[in-house]
Amino acid sequence: QHDEAWLIFMDQINNQIPTFKDKAEALHYFPLFRTWFSIVGLCKLPWNDIEPEDNKQKHHGMEAAKVPEHVENYCWLFEGVTGKHVTPEELILQSERVHNFQRLFNLKMGFGTREHDAVPYRAVGPVTAEEYKSREELYDLQLKDIINFDIKGKTTEKKMKALRAHREEQYQMLCDAVYKRRGWDSNGVPTLENIKKLKIDFPEIVELVKKYQS
Repeated sequence: QHDEAWLIFMDQINNQIPTFKDKAEALHYFPLFRTWFSIVGLCKLPWNDIEPEDNKQKHHGMEAAKVPEHVENYCWLFEGVTGKHVTPEELILQSERVHNFQRLFNLKMGFGTREHDAVPYRAVGPVTAEEYKSREELYDLQLKDIINFDIKGKTTEKKMKALRAHREEQYQMLCDAVYKRRGWDSNGVPTLENIKKLKIDFPEIVELVKKYQS
């Protein structure tokens, strides 16, 4: 969901989402709020490319990245156009309905489960010994510092295998955390409780979800 989340700076540069719980929350909120702009036909850029001068003094970490004052302004804008009062949480709920409905549509078409969330083999890299050796110092450091892997006397192939195994395990753990936060089961399918909460529990959707319940 990095296509709608844009978390690269929060995650890799600013270290604002260090835990799986933090990452799951970010992968819940930011894709949904960015989706909301598409739903209502607004540009995303004024939201967080321009921040209030005191934003980082009033808020910290992930909360600062949400730019709460601007989110509140969008609530006022929505009310001014529609006459309906909404809270920031209700804006997210609007997107959550759309996001879950998209997931359910994929499910209906034979996709939309955990296996379809797998990242390409190439993306987990490095995939060749030459690639590993081109950044050997970096990869060796990751093996030693992050997973406490003793690289002494290990071949490049064994180091590649260890690094890939760690990254794939981490990705599966991230999926678990994200699915739980989104109200999906371990297979990535929205739960009946969640679709009822979102008020999209139409008979055909309930029937679809029940087919995937274990």
